[in-house]
Amino acid sequence: MTAISAIDSGTFRRVLGHYPTGVCVVTALEPGGAPVGMVVGSFTSVSLDPPLVAFFPAKTSTSWPQIEQAGRFCVNVLGSDQRPLCQQLSAKDGDKFAGVTHRASANGSPILDGVVAWIDCTLEAVHEAGDHYIVVGRVMALEVERPGRPLLFFQGGYGEFVPFA
Repeated sequence: MTAISAIDSGTFRRVLGHYPTGVCVVTALEPGGAPVGMVVGSFTSVSLDPPLVAFFPAKTSTSWPQIEQAGRFCVNVLGSDQRPLCQQLSAKDGDKFAGVTHRASANGSPILDGVVAWIDCTLEAVHEAGDHYIVVGRVMALEVERPGRPLLFFQGGYGEFVPFA
């Protein structure tokens, strides 16, 4: 058996870019009560019993430590018409939540107005995985807010799902 050669990050991204992902915003309240959020493209269900979900923040994320400290979060599934919101919340500087309307979940985390669905969670576990973390959340409540097409990320761009006719 031969040793696996090093895989460069460009090739890794190019190949995995052929698999579309949904776009979500994970939100929480920082200790001072201000909303904090991060855009994630790697989100998945984990278990039905108990109900668990997961997302994968980079270890370099500046938002993740604030969300982790909160101990609870809400996953907001963006709609295909919410690309401007996605871009605003993925900005590195400034007030990401300026003009962003939301309400508090029962758990206290922000539910963004107009999202397709939301999943309210408490932090269950965090595992190290290379240059990212695997964050597991226990689902406390969830709802389809506005049935519609989700925002997708595919081959470096945004789009939407179109079902077969």
